[in-house]
Amino acid sequence: MRTDTSPDVLPSRDHLPATGRDVPVLDVVIPVYNEEKDLEPCVLRLHDHLARTFPYPFRITVADNASTDRTPRVAAELSGRLEEVRHVRLDRKGRGRALRAVWSASDAPVLAYMDVDLSTDLNALLPLVAPLISGHSDLAIGSRLARSSRVVRGPKREFISRAYNLILRGSLHARFSDAQCGFKAIRGDVARVLLPLVEDTGWFFDTEMLVLAERAGLRIHEVPVDWVDDPDSTVHLVRTAADDLKGVWRVGRALAVGALPLDRLARPFGDDPRDRRLTGVPGGLTRQLVGFCVVGALSTLFYLLLYSGFRTFTGSQAANALALLVSAVANTAANRRLTFGVRGRDRAVRHQAQGLVVFAIGLALTSGSLAALDTASVHPAHSTELAVLVAANLAATVLRFLLLRAWVFPADATGAPSCTTTPHDPRDAR
Repeated sequence: MRTDTSPDVLPSRDHLPATGRDVPVLDVVIPVYNEEKDLEPCVLRLHDHLARTFPYPFRITVADNASTDRTPRVAAELSGRLEEVRHVRLDRKGRGRALRAVWSASDAPVLAYMDVDLSTDLNALLPLVAPLISGHSDLAIGSRLARSSRVVRGPKREFISRAYNLILRGSLHARFSDAQCGFKAIRGDVARVLLPLVEDTGWFFDTEMLVLAERAGLRIHEVPVDWVDDPDSTVHLVRTAADDLKGVWRVGRALAVGALPLDRLARPFGDDPRDRRLTGVPGGLTRQLVGFCVVGALSTLFYLLLYSGFRTFTGSQAANALALLVSAVANTAANRRLTFGVRGRDRAVRHQAQGLVVFAIGLALTSGSLAALDTASVHPAHSTELAVLVAANLAATVLRFLLLRAWVFPADATGAPSCTTTPHDPRDAR
């Protein structure tokens, strides 16, 4: 069962203030499991790089995932030798579990992680976290698939990486380019709200986090990286791929049924320029037109399929009326949610009633067109009927949009639909 303890509203996204040396701005987590050989050179190299190039206080946290070799001892020695290094011991394995534990307890305003092999060139670290420090972005990821990235790895890993990202784009409609690169960062205030929604504790953890962040409207910054494959990597590719596919199915199903409370993250910072209303400028006209066209195209296809089906056992007028009635209900519901951004059940019945009036107008136009066709030709071909109906529907579409925008879902003085609240504040439901 999901436990949601996240706060309701995120604070304003501002440039992080300068802090004292006792409070790190950046906390870099290195999750490890049985890495006694690679851990010390990794931490020393990262510490040297940050000390020379990073202009803010920092911390390096070694998150030991229940290692059974000398890794805990090496981590303890490093934390005793270097002031900016600490180590955390977990009694259970899982990269996601380690990141959740350390990030949730960290006092740093910017949180990052990287793999112990340091396959990613560290020169990308400052560009990775700079947009989070400045307040421009909420999360940042290194991308090996960007055009300007320089990557050295075998064809097997290249194929798996690209295939996985294609699966994410096709199934979850992800727009970020590289989900698996072990080089990511997130603002601490965002992590405190987002992490309780992430269920995975293994390798799929950061993919799930990115998908939920993107669906919630958070800004993800991508940094092209130089990356060299580690031939001694202990990652089990087949098992990891299988677990990732299970995660894709689970998240996709949760998104499809609305099981994730992502509305609490919608426009969380109150500084989205799309929320700004200017006098005399129609709010969201372009977006509404695009949404209306998409819904209209799908509704037209749905209508034509219904008409063709009804036409097999009834006359053209009855088939047209039935097809329009069914598609009109679906069209109004889709436009209500997708085009005009109206959520909830408030006034839903009224909107459907008004939509049926718009349907009646469309019925008059299309029925009139069919009557005119029947007058001109005693037995018109089915293809001719469809062509006339398409033309009549195009004419009705323009009128339908104007009626929906001005009458069914009118904008108030601020330009927002009068039947909804923008932006949504979860505290309104208390």
